[in-house]
Amino acid sequence: MAKHPYNRTVFQSLALVSQFGITMLVPIAMMFVVGYWLDLKLKTSFFAVVLFFIGALAGFSNVYRLARKIYGRKERKD
Repeated sequence: MAKHPYNRTVFQSLALVSQFGITMLVPIAMMFVVGYWLDLKLKTSFFAVVLFFIGALAGFSNVYRLARKIYGRKERKD
């Protein structure tokens, strides 16, 4: 089986896309679960929504920092 020079780039790109997804989804899921638990304990109905949006902001912030780190590294190589 012949090895193609772009195989490494494809796998690196797939890893990067999955890392962005995980970096975005984990804070959202964690904050939503905490909000849902608080809603059940305190008999309220707004913590899940509020903490969901806080998790989304945290996820966007994480993705932004990760992208800056990755693209900053690429610019230094060029």
